[in-house]
Amino acid sequence: MAPSEIPSLTESARAVLRLLASQGPVTRPKLGSMLELSKPTMSAAVSELSALGLVASRGTERGAIGRTATIYGIGPGAGYVVGIDVGAAQVRAVAYSMDAQPLATVEESIPERATTDEIGAVILSVAKSIPAKVGKTFRILRSIAVAVPRIVSHSRLGNGQGNGPDAVLRTLLRKIDVPIILENNVNCAAIGEMHFGAAQGHQTFAFLQVGVRVGLGLINEGRLYRGAGGAAGEVGRMPFPWSASEVPYREGLEHYLGSRALVERSQQTWPAEEGAPPSSAKELFALALAGSRPAAEAVSRHAADIGRLAAGCIGMFDPGLIVLGGGVGRNALMTAEVERVAGELAWPTPIAVSTLGDVGTALGAMKLALDYSLGLILREDRHPAVVLPPL
Repeated sequence: MAPSEIPSLTESARAVLRLLASQGPVTRPKLGSMLELSKPTMSAAVSELSALGLVASRGTERGAIGRTATIYGIGPGAGYVVGIDVGAAQVRAVAYSMDAQPLATVEESIPERATTDEIGAVILSVAKSIPAKVGKTFRILRSIAVAVPRIVSHSRLGNGQGNGPDAVLRTLLRKIDVPIILENNVNCAAIGEMHFGAAQGHQTFAFLQVGVRVGLGLINEGRLYRGAGGAAGEVGRMPFPWSASEVPYREGLEHYLGSRALVERSQQTWPAEEGAPPSSAKELFALALAGSRPAAEAVSRHAADIGRLAAGCIGMFDPGLIVLGGGVGRNALMTAEVERVAGELAWPTPIAVSTLGDVGTALGAMKLALDYSLGLILREDRHPAVVLPPL
């Protein structure tokens, strides 16, 4: 059953499916109570969904008076979705069922200095290897969401040509016959933190990624804020340096706060008596953790710089919480100083560290695909950033 072949469901069946997707497995009596449906209506709705494989029994539960009740959850017939993170060095994909249960993970390296077509080939290889790992129980792939390190909007699509954010998906579009959702990678990471990570329970927050580059994902009242052209959160474009004697240059802040510039500054001030300077941010943080004074000072200075950027985000957005991510940002050595500096320049705002690690972006992409696919099944309009229909 392809996504377009899903029959129209009754309103009661749609309500049951919608609730199970958001709440997880529930007994039939509790379903009826939560939805205020009569027993006959509840029975008809479950039968309708069961016949399509959209819900399935998950066992039984014994009540307080000894009666047993069948537990229902989303069935394998609802299919699964895939979230793909196209990083600088590798492509990572996660497959989840429609009730957000993990099914498979695939990772594949990207060759150095790879062309757009070569990156596209890696994406296709990862996508094609997912079904075998998922197995035969979940046969229907509903949609794929791909996180890319680019601004994503309809105006920036290249129709499969040039350097548009969809260019790396040319091969995937030709070979995989499902809708493909495109979104910015930092936006996806923010979505991942909201549903699975350090921002769970927060409806408004900012995800600040600090690594080779810097980026910001903004969640406002439970929804991703994308801006007029999909470019909200491009904090690397903020004017820098900004003083009476210096003229800002394009992406100056992104360069200054990037991990390469951090390492370069550390090397320039590294005392000769301390031996060879660190050659990477990872090595710098390891030395700081081991007690190296110049390494600790370099980390503290960088944390203060990140704190100043965080203060700007607080002043503009008042997020209530900032989650630090990225290879540099999620290092716990920086958190206290970032929070201190940001609080002094703006106002006290909790700073948390991402709990999802490298998989957060793929998880956020997967959640986009899951919500979009559920909308297809329920015949509800749900509008992620960009959806590329099957060719």
